[in-house]
Amino acid sequence: MTPADGVTVAAIVLAAGEGQRLRPLTERLPKALCPVGNVALLDRALARVAGAGLSGPAEVAVNAAYLAEQVVAHVGDRAHLSVEPDGPIGTSGGVARLRGWIDGRGVLAGNADAYLADPLREPGKDIAALLEGWSGETVRMLTRPVPPGDTGGFSGRRFAGFSLLPWRYVRDLEAKPSDLVRTVWRPAEAAGELELIAYEGTYIDTGTPADYLAANLHAAAGSSLIDPTASVTGSASESVVGAGASVLGSVSRCVVWPGANVTASESLTGVIRAADGLTVTV
Repeated sequence: MTPADGVTVAAIVLAAGEGQRLRPLTERLPKALCPVGNVALLDRALARVAGAGLSGPAEVAVNAAYLAEQVVAHVGDRAHLSVEPDGPIGTSGGVARLRGWIDGRGVLAGNADAYLADPLREPGKDIAALLEGWSGETVRMLTRPVPPGDTGGFSGRRFAGFSLLPWRYVRDLEAKPSDLVRTVWRPAEAAGELELIAYEGTYIDTGTPADYLAANLHAAAGSSLIDPTASVTGSASESVVGAGASVLGSVSRCVVWPGANVTASESLTGVIRAADGLTVTV
């Protein structure tokens, strides 16, 4: 699915955040590089925009700030890189710093920490409805229904990780701390220019340990995902075990990061184990 004729789009994967709610895990890795189903969240986002027909540094940009050197090394030449030298300046500021690179195009902006999985669409193409027939004039937002009791969101729906921004909104953004809620989404809503696009798949904001674990368990689909280079001589049930990890004991509904170890005497349930022995219980 593509925008209307004559409408060009660039993609920005927003990966600059500190991931404060995911600490202490994000003291080791930027949130965008935390693995879900043994794939870095950032790589999932890049695959998603590639499924929408956007790839390479001419069409895709990634911003970085917190632990930026790790993000830069991970991305390499796969995308244009924008490093915010004085720390994160929010989603709006991050897009504004890329205004020269965007150069008149619409922007498909996605949060690197968004986990999406739509079984109704081909892998990597689960944001296709967001782009279909887009005129380049309205602001579009991928959305899910607001959960019962939640009074936030937009007309009974909440943001699901990706939005489309017209150039006429982007060109006026300032490269200073701010977020797209204030500078684009709410103004577009007030002007009657916000389109809410229903997303029928699973969306998880992986910002907390509990949600990060939930995303991994969803990716495992009731089984275990074990990297071929991992060693599991104990047992792993409904868990994700990363590259080079060693499980001598037992894990159930756990995430074992690459290079992490579970000793023979350990029986872990509902935890995230990092390579240096850090264990986060959910």
